[in-house]
Amino acid sequence: MYQYNEIDQKIVDERVAQFRKQTQRFLSGELSADEFRPLRLRNGLYIQTHAPMLRVAGPYGLLNSKQVRMLAHIARKYDKGYCHFTTRQNIQYNWPKLEEVPDILEELASVQMHAIQTSGACMRNTTSDHLAGVCVDEIEDPRPYCEIIRQWTTLHPEFDYLPRKFKIAVSGSQRDRAATQFHDIGIHIVKNETGDIGFRILVGGGLGRTPVIGQVIKPYLEQQHLLSYLEAILRIYNLFGRRDNKYKARIKILVRETGLEKFNDMVEAEWLRIKDGMELSAERVAAVKTHFTPPPYEANTDQDTRFAEQLANDKAFATWHKYNTAPHKVAGYQAVYLSLKAPDTPPGDMTDQQLDAVADLADRYSFGEIRVTHRQNLVFSDVKQGDLFALWQQLDSLKLAMPNIGTATDMICCPGLDFCSLANAGSIGVAKEINDALDDMDYLHDIGELKINMSGCMNGCAHQSVGHIGILGVDKKGVEWYQITLGGSSENEAAIGERLGPAVAKDQVTNTITTILDVYVKQRLEDEAFLDMVNRVGIAPFKDRVYANN
Repeated sequence: MYQYNEIDQKIVDERVAQFRKQTQRFLSGELSADEFRPLRLRNGLYIQTHAPMLRVAGPYGLLNSKQVRMLAHIARKYDKGYCHFTTRQNIQYNWPKLEEVPDILEELASVQMHAIQTSGACMRNTTSDHLAGVCVDEIEDPRPYCEIIRQWTTLHPEFDYLPRKFKIAVSGSQRDRAATQFHDIGIHIVKNETGDIGFRILVGGGLGRTPVIGQVIKPYLEQQHLLSYLEAILRIYNLFGRRDNKYKARIKILVRETGLEKFNDMVEAEWLRIKDGMELSAERVAAVKTHFTPPPYEANTDQDTRFAEQLANDKAFATWHKYNTAPHKVAGYQAVYLSLKAPDTPPGDMTDQQLDAVADLADRYSFGEIRVTHRQNLVFSDVKQGDLFALWQQLDSLKLAMPNIGTATDMICCPGLDFCSLANAGSIGVAKEINDALDDMDYLHDIGELKINMSGCMNGCAHQSVGHIGILGVDKKGVEWYQITLGGSSENEAAIGERLGPAVAKDQVTNTITTILDVYVKQRLEDEAFLDMVNRVGIAPFKDRVYANN
């Protein structure tokens, strides 16, 4: 992974010192709350329902064991013994004391971490595929380009106060695991007719109260023009994005109101004006790639016969292996998912003890590296087949081996009313009720791949608009209700879920989900996935059953 140089470290250290003074001035009354607000937001600090919330950047989802141990230390010393992993591959603390946040940032800086631009109207954390560099369908590893973009976006002076937040995602594989079509800019690594690496650029995607699928603005962009083209898009957005209404300030609204053709013309004109002075050299790309060389894999690990025997002799291990591992481009290795969706734990949460243990396991089994996924789980990307059984046993003892990756209980869930000041309804409690109702693993595995995304407000942090089943909490005169959508997807065939009907009461959400699943089980074709069935029959059969007694 990328290692800071002296300039990187100096930037982060100076930002800590700067924010320490700003915080002291606010606490002493020299700065008003309105004056302090943009300063704290640029350092990842929100004011939530019960306490400040600090969001820490996880650049393109990549962490090392030393950093994870620091996250554990911070959870113990400054929070309530846990942290939360988000859909943007970031880390959140829900209970820090305002006066101690500069101390937290100083400790993070000591392990090359920060909270810069994790909130506010700026360019946010660049995200990517959690299987980057190891997946079998990869065209090229996207992480070097993510790092180049990260360096370009960090403290970019021209784009420090954009009309609204701005998000970029990069995918280097045939299968989109980074939800690129729902980002302000989505980048796909592609090859042209002669085999040269370049980029397909999408623009204007987004979630929130107005979910929009991004559109291709540049089918093929040469590698050397990556930053100049992104800069051109940002300049047009910064100039013409709406600032009179925050709900219409995202680039997706600008593209829709302007029209893709006219927007493209404006970008092309700006790009032609600036591109010659901003070329990305092959030497620069090569230098960054040196930070992402493969680890020292062992040869012939696929010939270890113990693995096959363990699969054959232990049903529980075989089930975990089926659902919680992924193929690896190197024979004899696999990627392993650590499920953060145990039934008695809020989705995405980890305790300090779990974090410390995971850091130790990463050192032992996966070259000291940990990935954060978009579905609030973790990944060990490089595990030998012969080590899988021992790793599974240890993860099971940590409640991190629930064999539910990609199933109905692998839910995305935001903190909702339990913590978030923007939420209209609770999420964590409803998620637990659904989990409790789906505690039969045989039934869960029979249902197969199913993505349930649940949010307590319209902002889209939980990607509810693109869940196979989406659950959105809404407020009706002080009472929590929930809108249900079906048929969403954030992968290659992107789709926005269709609303099932009127919102359902909080005490009916779990029954509604189980009813939907019952319709699926009874009416599916052989081996037909849930999303395929919804696309085949539409929502009518589900709607009829859910509202049958209304």
